[in-house]
Amino acid sequence: MSSLAYFFKESLRGFTRNLSTTLGSIITIFLSLLIIGVFLVGGIMVDNIMKSVESEVSITAYVADDASDADIREVEDFIGGLEGVASVSFTTKEEALESFSATSGADIIESLDGMNPLPASIDVELVDPQMVEDVAAQIEANQTFRAICDEPDDPSQSLLYGQGSVERLFQLTNYVRYIGIALIALLIFIAMVFINNTIRLAILARRKEIAIMRLVGASNGFIRGPFLMEGALHAIIGSLLAVGVLELLRNFALPKLQGALRFLPFDASLQTFLAIYAALVVAGLVIGLIGSALAMRRYLKV
Repeated sequence: MSSLAYFFKESLRGFTRNLSTTLGSIITIFLSLLIIGVFLVGGIMVDNIMKSVESEVSITAYVADDASDADIREVEDFIGGLEGVASVSFTTKEEALESFSATSGADIIESLDGMNPLPASIDVELVDPQMVEDVAAQIEANQTFRAICDEPDDPSQSLLYGQGSVERLFQLTNYVRYIGIALIALLIFIAMVFINNTIRLAILARRKEIAIMRLVGASNGFIRGPFLMEGALHAIIGSLLAVGVLELLRNFALPKLQGALRFLPFDASLQTFLAIYAALVVAGLVIGLIGSALAMRRYLKV
């Protein structure tokens, strides 16, 4: 217990001994963790938006007017057994026309003159939208579907799932996720470099004291302790500042953003924010300890 008190006391002395460097380290950690926190919150919101967009991805398989009920049920059973399929439903020609009339003008419906040019369809909802192309390919290869589809000469034309657009959508969402991971890794690296430099300067400033401690037989752990504590304190202070700013943003900025963009699913619960806050504090502590340990390994030969 007395050793911890000594480590804490010495780490506080290190704050005043190299005040400008210490503040630079804390500010760097604060800004890095703040950006990471903002990016995590934004990433969760963007991920919710992307999932919402991806969830709209489905497959519509159009069938010919003369398709028998038995063949349609056979195809439905086949599709329902495919991996990645959540549900299968059937839309009749009449239901398709009703749905179309609900979203179109009355003039268009009247111009049809009682005719119904819309085909019936088998509608497929997916568990994992990114499997849409695999599922569509298996449906297209099914012989019964090829026999009852409304375009028997080219069954692929009877399948609608946003071909081309779907692939670009998934590429975009994956790029966004990869860029986020790379940015977080870069910010963590920058914070560790600053802590490393701060501890290095602290070691250089106390090199005579460290030499005396060696001469009197101080253990390696006793000499390293204050530097580890100093790095941890820098990181904790920086992370708490970041958490404080994020909490202000949650209470004041986020409601305005949600009000301005009501059509987007900007959902982030208090539990999500608390988990991010805890992750930032833990990440800050780990960054501080690792940065200090790396500096001591290189510059403190004990």
